Amino acid sequence: MKLIIQPDDGAAPLIAAIKSAKKSVEIAIFRFDHKAIESALKAAAAERNVKVTALIASVNRGGEKTLRKLETRFLETGITVARTADDLVRYHDKFLLIDRRVLYVLSFNFIHLDIEHSRGFGIITEDHKWVHEAAKLFEADSTRSPYEAGHDSFVVSPTNSRKALGDLLKGAKKHILIYDPKIADKEMLHILQERAKAGVEIRIIGKVAGRNSFNAQKLAGSRLHTRTIICDGTHAFIGSQSLRTAELDARRELGVIIEDAKIVKKLIEVFESDWTPKGADKEVSTKERDKEAAAEKQAEIAVEVFEQQLDPLAATVKNAVRKAVSKAGEEVLHDKDVKDTMKKVVKKAVKEAVKEATEEVHEAAHHNETPS
Repeated sequence: MKLIIQPDDGAAPLIAAIKSAKKSVEIAIFRFDHKAIESALKAAAAERNVKVTALIASVNRGGEKTLRKLETRFLETGITVARTADDLVRYHDKFLLIDRRVLYVLSFNFIHLDIEHSRGFGIITEDHKWVHEAAKLFEADSTRSPYEAGHDSFVVSPTNSRKALGDLLKGAKKHILIYDPKIADKEMLHILQERAKAGVEIRIIGKVAGRNSFNAQKLAGSRLHTRTIICDGTHAFIGSQSLRTAELDARRELGVIIEDAKIVKKLIEVFESDWTPKGADKEVSTKERDKEAAAEKQAEIAVEVFEQQLDPLAATVKNAVRKAVSKAGEEVLHDKDVKDTMKKVVKKAVKEAVKEATEEVHEAAHHNETPS
């Protein structure tokens, strides 16, 4: 068993895994924009005759169009594509299965932002029971069939994650260290409160919903994406599900609970390095204020440019209206339906222009290897 640490390890372990495949590659995708990983998958299918199957989420936040384009590119190079059902809120799990022999369970997506600019972890394992469960899960979701959990340590939402993660937290006697963008599930918060009352030290890198007394702080210097729990220095969970109700009960998520001493020790080392020492809070908040001030300044500049560009745009719209009226007659100006339609056309054009500009900025940021 091996540990992937992001952003330290980058895409190299994943690319090496795909290149090592002799028979099959099965990959579950929620978000994807990494060209080097895409090239490795295409080469495996087109040049080495490896059977590559991609299970792609039916939807994700803001990127469905990108996913459909990815499907097309995959199909053009001989990669088999399956699409998840839409019965769950999201299919948010991400994993890679090589030759039905080696499993990569990831807390991060196959995108530059997660791999190169965010704290994330992954587990590489040849554990037979986990490989078997991963293959069973991949087949179930590819064929839109029910999945039944086989092992408590193979944590799948919404099948067994609530019980598995609840039991993990309840079993802690000394320490609980958590990476989580936002802990919000009432049952999990209650368990943590009970553990705290029992004298268990709890530290959280991330956010906790509501009023609470937990020792929680933001991740400084990097973006937080992983969901990880470390208990008593003996057990750890790495996966895609936060301790939030939707991610436990209404979405497809995947993680594993490990007991490998070396990996747990390394996770603790990384956590301690990410934990901001007391006294550094002022420095962190100052940096955050500087970032916010810079962002506000950029926004002001963008507004000024936008206002300048609107003058010729307004003239163009006026000319288009004059031409339409000259062809259709002045009576169209008294038709409410026509006026409403014209307003909608202009509004839609502006929205599409803003969307295209945003996508271009994000794409340029990825190419320059900077976070979007």
